[in-house]
Amino acid sequence: MNPIFADLPTTVFEVMSALARETGAVNLGQGFPDDPGPEDVRAKAAEAVIHGWNQYPPMMGLPELRRAVAAHYAHWQGLGVDPDAEVMVTSGATEALAGALMALIEPGDEVVLFAPLYDAYLPLVRRAGGVPRFVTLTPPHFRLTEAALAQAFSDRTRVVLFNNPLNPAATVFPEEDLALLAAFCRRFDAVALCDEVWEHVVFDGRRHRPLMALPGMRERTIKVGSAGKIFSLTGWKVGFVLAAPPLMRVLAKAHQFLTFTTPPNLQSAVAYGLAKDDAYFEGMRAGFARARDRFAAGLSELGFTVLPAAGTYFLNVDIAPLGFADDVAFCDRLVRRHGVAAIPVSAFYAQDPVRHVVRFCFAKRDETLDAALDRLSGVARAAA
Repeated sequence: MNPIFADLPTTVFEVMSALARETGAVNLGQGFPDDPGPEDVRAKAAEAVIHGWNQYPPMMGLPELRRAVAAHYAHWQGLGVDPDAEVMVTSGATEALAGALMALIEPGDEVVLFAPLYDAYLPLVRRAGGVPRFVTLTPPHFRLTEAALAQAFSDRTRVVLFNNPLNPAATVFPEEDLALLAAFCRRFDAVALCDEVWEHVVFDGRRHRPLMALPGMRERTIKVGSAGKIFSLTGWKVGFVLAAPPLMRVLAKAHQFLTFTTPPNLQSAVAYGLAKDDAYFEGMRAGFARARDRFAAGLSELGFTVLPAAGTYFLNVDIAPLGFADDVAFCDRLVRRHGVAAIPVSAFYAQDPVRHVVRFCFAKRDETLDAALDRLSGVARAAA
């Protein structure tokens, strides 16, 4: 067996979800909404199954979806891309990331990673032969610094895998951080592989700024998006890839031998959804922001120290003021004694982990959040 995968432990998401099922806990660990997703988009998928094409779609994606992706990003982010040469559809963002790493990395090439990081990144980098170089980001703001980037970049840097907005930190990187990272990419001739799946789930009047839009980055950036995150349909696994033609030609070869295609009915429905008017996207953000604020206020009233959450489905708390120093033990106690499942943020670090931060998913119905808050009230009392 390949040791990269054979030696991996069971993920913390599986562990906490299993404990939630076993104990009947409120599951605020795994990041999925209670909401079933927009009915009109789901109806389009159902209609396409019955009345549409159900054989192999084009390997690069349905032309209607590629055009819709290009139009969507032109409208929302000011990006001008050629739907025929610079847009590809994948079976989810993780497939897009895996294919890109396979396409770009040769054994020994270095890949800059930012921790806390999505748990798929590291095994995918290692399986592709890459050597990880970590930039450790710390709470409460998880900002980039020139000193940290200077330590991670080298003449062997080939790829920078950058997640913005950042899960699990709930951070939306400001313009100055993006400019700093772009400068390092240009200086070291590195390709930026940008996981931007949370680009629409941003709050407080923010607008996502793609790294691709910065000076000198258009030809060296691969932008990855996700219909699952945009429409709260996490099971659909429809991803988008944007890249300049020289990069796209190689990315397409990797995609061809991974999944080749994505269900055509889902592609048709996503094409319809991406053309929805601005009110849908603004309303979606407003709904998640309201849930964030409701849950954050409740946690604060219970004595938790809540960290800033500028985007994503997640809210983090600092457990150190409650007298806890081990987030793994805290989460185990939380699910077994108090009936709420959360995720220890140390699980998202490969080295030098932060051990005093715990992540909750707030993309839930009011009654789910209220039930969790009721149970969490016992945590504050116990700590006191």
